[in-house]
Amino acid sequence: MFKSGFVSIIGRPNVGKSTLLNNLLGQKIAIISDKAQTTRTKIHGVLTGDDYQIVFIDTPGIHKPKHKLGEAMVKAAKSSTLDVDVILFITDISQPVGRGDQFILEGLQKVKTPVILVANKIDQTVEKEAKERIIKLTELFPFKDVIAISALQGVNTGGLVKLILEFLQEGPKYYPDDMITDQPERVIVQELIREKILELTREEIPHGVAIEVVQMTTRGDNLLDISANIYVEKDSHKGIIIGKGGKLLKEIGKRARIDLERFFNSKVYLELWVKVKKNWRDLPGALREFGLDNSE
Repeated sequence: MFKSGFVSIIGRPNVGKSTLLNNLLGQKIAIISDKAQTTRTKIHGVLTGDDYQIVFIDTPGIHKPKHKLGEAMVKAAKSSTLDVDVILFITDISQPVGRGDQFILEGLQKVKTPVILVANKIDQTVEKEAKERIIKLTELFPFKDVIAISALQGVNTGGLVKLILEFLQEGPKYYPDDMITDQPERVIVQELIREKILELTREEIPHGVAIEVVQMTTRGDNLLDISANIYVEKDSHKGIIIGKGGKLLKEIGKRARIDLERFFNSKVYLELWVKVKKNWRDLPGALREFGLDNSE
């Protein structure tokens, strides 16, 4: 019997949702960083086995929004709990149960979809504390099952797949065997560039950045030619992104190119430009332009 279904991954910001998705697929399709709210849109990852296909939906962390972009991110996360077969509620078990966890679980009370508690980062906590926190969470919500993992180390992620399959029914193969995401290539490029900016900048700059791929063409000698604009909200941010003598921008391009070559299995020529679009996170037109309005 061939099983298939859709699985939503939800939780507070920065609990390891994207790390888990990348680990399950064996390839990076979702960017990760130590900064909250790294993921901005819903990302579909496809895991295909001999007798199953699981379509994972990685979502932005549910948080209290401070601008139009934040509202769009929360909308994307909440809508991901509709029309799915299983919901994975991921929590950072190395941290005490917080108000953010409670807020999300309150929103799931009327959901009829099976919800599995995924206690992540067990490699960063002691067993006694992990058990106490799991008990507290199970008192807050009637989970169908509980599993402890480390997404970063790959501990028990195989067990998580087996657990998910227990809740899936017989179904069709939605995607070809070799497909791991339905994300357009341009979106992958945008996100990998943005990840490097998250790595190399601090404070308010990372979340005020958007990427626009202007050109993607393939040359005959197995070379992918990419040109992209990096948009920031303030003139002062433009100077920071470029860096003294263009040093920071060059490093962003260097790191992004390495990941892009790995993803596309091709040589990449990457050209980056920095432009200012003031307060774009509060401009619905800009959110649509950058594919971040999540209105569908």
